[in-house]
Amino acid sequence: MTRVAAMVAGPPGPAPARSDGAVIAGDIEGRNGIAESGRILGQALAARGLLRGTMPLGLPSVAPAFTGTLPPGAAVIAVVNGPLLPVGLARLKPRNMLRGRRIIGVWFWELSKVPAEWATGAKFVHEIWTSSRFSAEAFEAIAPGRVRVVPLPLATQLPFDLAGDRASFGLPADCFVVLSAFNLASSCTRKNPFGTIAAFKAAFGASRDALLVLKLTGVTNYQEDLAAIRAAVGDAPNIRVMTETVSEPELRGLIAASDVVLSLHRSEGFGLIPATAALLGVPVVATGYSGNLDFMDPASSGLVRYRLVPARDERGVYAVPGAEWADPDIEDAAAWLQRLFNDAALRANLGTAGQRHALSTLGREALDTALAANGIG
Repeated sequence: MTRVAAMVAGPPGPAPARSDGAVIAGDIEGRNGIAESGRILGQALAARGLLRGTMPLGLPSVAPAFTGTLPPGAAVIAVVNGPLLPVGLARLKPRNMLRGRRIIGVWFWELSKVPAEWATGAKFVHEIWTSSRFSAEAFEAIAPGRVRVVPLPLATQLPFDLAGDRASFGLPADCFVVLSAFNLASSCTRKNPFGTIAAFKAAFGASRDALLVLKLTGVTNYQEDLAAIRAAVGDAPNIRVMTETVSEPELRGLIAASDVVLSLHRSEGFGLIPATAALLGVPVVATGYSGNLDFMDPASSGLVRYRLVPARDERGVYAVPGAEWADPDIEDAAAWLQRLFNDAALRANLGTAGQRHALSTLGREALDTALAANGIG
C-alpha cells in the first residue's frame, strides 16, 4: 500500500473555500452496500441541484478506468474506503487530476478500531464523512479533527420505489415472516446468520406459523459460507434461503412484505437493511450495538442484549489487535420474536415508533450541514 500511495500525485493540497457542486466517485454500478450508499448520496445531491456527475474510482476489478474530464470547480466525494482510495487515485490519468479540488472521503467501517493501513488513505482527503457516531470515533484516531458524521439521507428518498409482494415472492399470506438480508461479501461471521437461525429455531421450532427468510447476495464467491448456512438450516421446514438476484425496488418490496426484520450482527458501521425497514414501518429486532444505534433506540426497536468478545474473523478483514465486537444473546432475540409474533399491537406500535425515529435521524439535515461546512454549493 505504501508503494501504491507513492504513485499518487500526493496529498490534494489546500482545499478551495468554495466548490461548484460535487462529483460522486466510486463503484457507481456495484451491487453492494457501499455502491448503493454512493447512489443515495448522488440522488440527494441531484435533488439539491449540486450533482455534477459521477466517476468510477477504485480497484481495477471493481471500477473501470476513468476516461472523462471533471467539471471545473466541482468537489469530489469519493465513496471509496481508505485502504482502496490510493489504489483508485493511482489509476487516474493525469495523476494530478484532482489537484486543487476539495476531496471528501465517504468511509464505512464496522469496528471500534481501524486497521493501520486506513491512515494512508486519510492523507488524500480533506475530510472524512461516515454514517454513524460509532464509526466516527474509530476514524478520529487516524484523522483527528477531520471526521464528520453524515448519516445516509435515506428518508429523502421516500416514498420508496417498491416492487413485489408476498405472492410474487412466494411467501404465505397468513404466516409471520422474519427477514434477514445481507451480502456474504460483507463477512458471514460479522453478519452472524448462524445466530439468526439459532434464535428463530429457539423461538418457533418447526412451526409453520412462522417463516424465516434468509435473503443472501454475493453467494457466487462464497460457496463455503452458503454451504455452512444451508447446513445450519438443515431440514427446517420454516426457513427459506433466497439467493436469486433482485433489484433495489424488489429488495425493498421484500422488506415491506415482512413482519419483522432481524439483524443479529456482531457489529455494523450503519445498517442499511434495518434503516430501510424502519423507514418502511417494519419492526426491527437487532443487536443493540454499533452504528445502528444512530437510528434505533429502546423505545422504537427490539434491541437485543449482547456481550463484547474479541473480534475473530477467519478471513482476516477484522483481525485488528484489541478489537471487540458483539456476541448477541440468542435467548433474548428469540424472546423478542415470540413477543412480536404473539402481539400484533406491539408489532404495529414498534413499527410506527421505529419509522418516526428513523425519519428524525435519517433526513437531509446532516448532509446539508456537511455541504455548507465544506463550501459545496
